[in-house]
Amino acid sequence: MSHTIWLTGLSGSGKSTIAEIIKKKYGGYVILDGDILRAGLNSDLGFSIEDRSENIRRIIELCRILNENGINVITAFITPLREMRRKVQIKIENCSVISMLISLDECKKRDPKGLYKKAISGEIKDFTGIDSIYENGGPGEYSLYTECPIDVTKLELFDIVERIQKEYE
Repeated sequence: MSHTIWLTGLSGSGKSTIAEIIKKKYGGYVILDGDILRAGLNSDLGFSIEDRSENIRRIIELCRILNENGINVITAFITPLREMRRKVQIKIENCSVISMLISLDECKKRDPKGLYKKAISGEIKDFTGIDSIYENGGPGEYSLYTECPIDVTKLELFDIVERIQKEYE
C-alpha cells in the first residue's frame, strides 16, 4: 500500500537531507521538496500563513494523486502549524508525519541558504522561526532529533521508517 512520509521542521533542520537518506536506503519513494516546488508549481505563493496553507493544500492533493497511483512519497516542507499537519494526516489516507526537533540557534548556525541572515536583516518577511511561528510536534507525529550527529540521527530515523512501513504493509 502506498504512503506518504511528511517531514516537517524549521529551515535548516535537515528535512531535505533526511528525505534523501530515506530514498537512498529504502528506494521506491518520490521526494517532493518545498524549495523545489516553490521555484515552480508554487512560485506564485509567498510566506504568509495564508500562502503557506495554500502551498500545503496543493501538496496534499499532489501526494494523494501519487499515492492513488501506487507511488510512495516523502515530502520536505516546513508546515509550521500543528493544524496544518493535522490536515495533512486527515486528507492523505496513509500519511505519517515526522517532526525534526532542533533548536532555532542550531538552525541559524547551519543556515545553508543564508535565509536566517536575510530574515534577521529584514530582506525576507514572514520567515518561520524569526517573525512567523513554528509549532513543534503534535498528535500522531513521530519526533526525530536532528541536532545530534547524523550517524545517531540515521539510527533513530531508520527505526521510525521501519515502523511506518510496517503500518502500511
